[in-house]
Amino acid sequence: MGMTVIHSARLVTAATDTPDAWVRFDGSRVAGVGSGDTWRDGTDAAAVVVDAAAVAGDDAVLTPGFIDLHGHGGAGASYDDGADAIRRGRALHRAHGTTRALISLVTASIDDLAARAAVVADVAATDADVLGSHLEGPFLDPAHKGAHDGRLLVDPTPEAVDRLLAAGRGTVRQVTLAPERPGATAAIARLRATGTVPAVGHTSADYDQARAAFDAGAGILTHAFNAMPALHHRAPGPVAAAAATPGVTLEVIADGVHLHPETVRIAFAAAPGRIALVTDAMAAAGHPDGRYVLGGLEVDVEAGVARLHGGTRAIAGSTLTQDTALRRCVAAGVTLPDAVRALTSTPARTLGRHDLGDLRIGMLADAVLLTGDLRVRQVWTAGARTPGAAEDAA
Repeated sequence: MGMTVIHSARLVTAATDTPDAWVRFDGSRVAGVGSGDTWRDGTDAAAVVVDAAAVAGDDAVLTPGFIDLHGHGGAGASYDDGADAIRRGRALHRAHGTTRALISLVTASIDDLAARAAVVADVAATDADVLGSHLEGPFLDPAHKGAHDGRLLVDPTPEAVDRLLAAGRGTVRQVTLAPERPGATAAIARLRATGTVPAVGHTSADYDQARAAFDAGAGILTHAFNAMPALHHRAPGPVAAAAATPGVTLEVIADGVHLHPETVRIAFAAAPGRIALVTDAMAAAGHPDGRYVLGGLEVDVEAGVARLHGGTRAIAGSTLTQDTALRRCVAAGVTLPDAVRALTSTPARTLGRHDLGDLRIGMLADAVLLTGDLRVRQVWTAGARTPGAAEDAA
C-alpha cells in the first residue's frame, strides 16, 4: 500500500479536535500526526497525498473509522444468509464509514445459529473488517422479543452456550441475553471467561436484576430503551442500571425512529464516554422500501422504517448507516467529538481492541473523511482506500 498523507482537515477523535491537521499512514498503520505544513517532512515522493480541503471542502473533517457493534445487513443482504451476504452488506456500510463491524445474527435454533456463527468465523479469518459475531438471541425474554421468533427462544444452558462458542471458534464477541432467564448468571460468567462480552437486552429485568447482571460481568446494554422496561421515575429499569455501572456500554440507535432525539441527548449526558452508536441495520439499509425477511420473519419497510409484517408491527431493525447516526446526534445537541467517540473509541474499547478507534501513531489506519456537514467522501481501512465510498455514501 505504501504511504498516504491526508492533510488540511479538522481531525476529530475522542481525545482531540485539531484544526488544519494531517495524518500519515505507512502501510496499514498510522505513522505520523501533526498540523499545518509539517506533513511534508518525512513524506516520500511516491506517497499518495490527499488534500482534504480539495476533496471535502475547507471545513473537511477527518475521524477514525467507525465501528458498529450491532448490525444485521444492508444493500438487500441479510447477514444470516452466508458469506456473500455478509460481504455485500459490509461493502455498503464500509462506504458509509463503518470500517469494522460485528456481524449480528438474529434468533434461530441452536443448530442454525451455530452454523451461522461458523460462517462468520470463516469470514473473519479472511476479511479483517469483520470483527466477529454478535448473537442477538436466542436467550431473550418472550415478552420483549421484538422482531425475534418467540418459538425459538430458550434458556442459556451451559450446553447451548458452549455449543455456540465452539462454533464461533473464538469469534463470538457479544451475546445478548435476558438476565432474568434461568441460567443467565452462569452464562454471563462463562461468556466473560472466554473473552465474549455479555449484553443485557430484550428483557423484562428491573433495575436490581439488570444491575446484578452488570455487576456479574455483562458489559453492554443492547439498544438502550428498546425492548426493555422504560426508564420510569419509580422503576428506573435496565437503562438506569447500565448508566449507573462504570464501564458498561449503552448501545444507541440514533435513527429518529427507535429514539426521540432528546432521548439520544439524555443518554449521552447520563453515560458520558460510554455510548456506542449502532445501526441495528437490516437488509433494507441502502436499499429500496419493500418486503424483506429478518430471521425468518417478514418485514415491511416503508419510508425507510422497518416493521414486522402484520401482528404487532414491532420495529424490526433499522435502515440506518453510521454516518447518518453521526449527523442525527449532532443535530440533537451532542458535540461532534462526543458523537465521534461513540462511533470509534467506545466500541473499540468495549471489544478490547486497543489498535482501533483512534488515529494515534501505531494504530490501524482506519479513517473517514467527511464534509463539514458530515457527508462521507473517502474511507480507508488499514491504510487502503475503499473504492467508490464518496459516490456511494454522498
